[in-house]
Amino acid sequence: MKAAFPRPSVRALSNKPPTPYRVARFVSRTSNAKSSLAADSTSSLWHQTPPPKKPSSSPLAKLPLSSVLRSLLILSVSSSSILLKPCIYTLSALAHPKTALLDVAKNPLLNLLVKHTLYKQFNAGENKLEVLRSINAIKQLGYRGVLLGYAREVLVGECNTDPRDEKAGRKEIKMWLDGTLQTVDMAQEGDFVALKFTGMGTQALHYLQQQAAPSPFMDHAIQQVCDLAISRNVRLLVDAEEQAVQPGIEEWTMKYQKYCNSRTPSKATFYNTYQAYLRSTPTTLAKHLETSRREGYTLGVKLVRGAYLKTEPRHLIWMKKEETDECYDGIVEALLTRRYNAMLKPASSKHTTELPPVNVIIATHNRESVRKAHALRLQQVCLGGSLDVELSYAQLQGMADEISCELLEGFQTAESESDEKVPLYEAPNVYKLLTWGSVKECMGFLLRRAVENTEAVGRTKQSQEALLNELKRRARSAVGLGK
Repeated sequence: MKAAFPRPSVRALSNKPPTPYRVARFVSRTSNAKSSLAADSTSSLWHQTPPPKKPSSSPLAKLPLSSVLRSLLILSVSSSSILLKPCIYTLSALAHPKTALLDVAKNPLLNLLVKHTLYKQFNAGENKLEVLRSINAIKQLGYRGVLLGYAREVLVGECNTDPRDEKAGRKEIKMWLDGTLQTVDMAQEGDFVALKFTGMGTQALHYLQQQAAPSPFMDHAIQQVCDLAISRNVRLLVDAEEQAVQPGIEEWTMKYQKYCNSRTPSKATFYNTYQAYLRSTPTTLAKHLETSRREGYTLGVKLVRGAYLKTEPRHLIWMKKEETDECYDGIVEALLTRRYNAMLKPASSKHTTELPPVNVIIATHNRESVRKAHALRLQQVCLGGSLDVELSYAQLQGMADEISCELLEGFQTAESESDEKVPLYEAPNVYKLLTWGSVKECMGFLLRRAVENTEAVGRTKQSQEALLNELKRRARSAVGLGK
C-alpha cells in the first residue's frame, strides 16, 4: 500500500538551514512551554512541497477575491453584537422550520439564497461533482488534504421515532451508511473522513445515551466503513458531541480504534476527538493512551477546544478560557514530545515518562496554540529531536483562513539576530474540514458555526481584520501603490 506521507529529508525543509539559536528565538516569542525531546527515529511527517523562493506579501494572497469578500461579509455579521443574535435566530428557524416557507428543502428561492452565501462559505457541496470540485480547489491552494464529513445527524432532544422500532432504526442506519460510504469514496488517499455516530438515527442515539454497545446491525455498518477506508488508505475520525452521548461515543470509538489501528500498527487509521474545555479530558486521554499501549496500536488523537459550551453542564467545563488554553497547550506539548507532564499525567504508575505511539491532529482556530505547536516542531527539527509523532493541523472551511494560510507558508515571520526577516520554512500537513450534504442536512451544522462565533468574538474580529487588511492590500496593488 502506498504510504500517505512520503519521507523527505529534513534538509529539504528550508531555503536556509535554521540554526538552533534562531529557532530558540522564534520559540521564545510564541511559547513559553518547556519541551523534553525523545530520542527516537524520524517518521514521515513532512510532505514534499518545495520551499517557496520568496515569502508571499500576505498569507491570504492565495485566496480568490470572491472568497475574501464573502468571508469578510459573514465575519462582519458574526462580529456584530447587533446583527449576530438575529442571524442566529433566523438560522435556528431555518434549521427547525415550522412552515414550508422557512423550509430550505421546500422553498427554492430560500434554498438558492442560503446555498450561495452561508452554505458555500462552510460546506463542500450537495453531490459528488460539487464535493470533488471543492476538494480540488482546496488542494490547489496548497493544503495537504481535507477532513470530509457527511452532515446527517440526530441531536439530543430531536428524536421523532421510537428507538424500539427496529424497522425504522435499520432504515436510518442504512441512510447513514450509504452517505458515509459515499464520503469515503469521494475522499482521496491521505484524506480524513469525519464520522458522526448520531447520524445513524434515533436508535443509535438511544444506545449512545445508555452507553450500550452498538447493535449487530450498527456494528456491521461501521465495520463496512472501516474496511473501505483501510482499502482506500483514507483515515477516519469521530466527531465529539454533547456529553449526553459523548461517553458512549468514546466507548464505541475505542472499539473501532482497535479494529482499524491494530491492522495498521505503524499509524492511526481511526481517530477520536478530545475537547480541551472539559475538565475530564486529560484523564480520559490518559486512559485511552494506556489502553492503546496495552493493546498494541497507535492512538489517533484529534484535539479541539469544544463546540457545545452553550448546552453542556457548566460544572464539566473549565471556569475560565485561560484554563482551557492551558489544558489544550499542555496536552499538545505532552503529545508532541511523547512525555507526560503536569497537564497530561499517566493513567498507570508503571509508565511515568514516555507516551505510547500517537498520531495527532491539532484542530483549532486559536493562533497562539498553532504557533506554539509549530514552534515546537521547528525546535525538534533543528535540535535533532524525535519526530515520530505524525502531526497534522486542521481548520474549518470558511473560518480562520489567515491561520491556515500562515501554516501553509510555515509561519515565515521569524526574525534573525539582527531582526531581519528570515524564512524558517517547513511543509506541515494542513487540512481543511469540509462538510457535505443537502442544504437542508447542513442547516444544523451552519447553526452551530454561528453559535460558536458568539463564544469567540475576539477571534472572529481578528479574522475580520486580517481579511480587511488583505482587501486593502489588493486595492493598493491594483492602483500601483505597492503590495
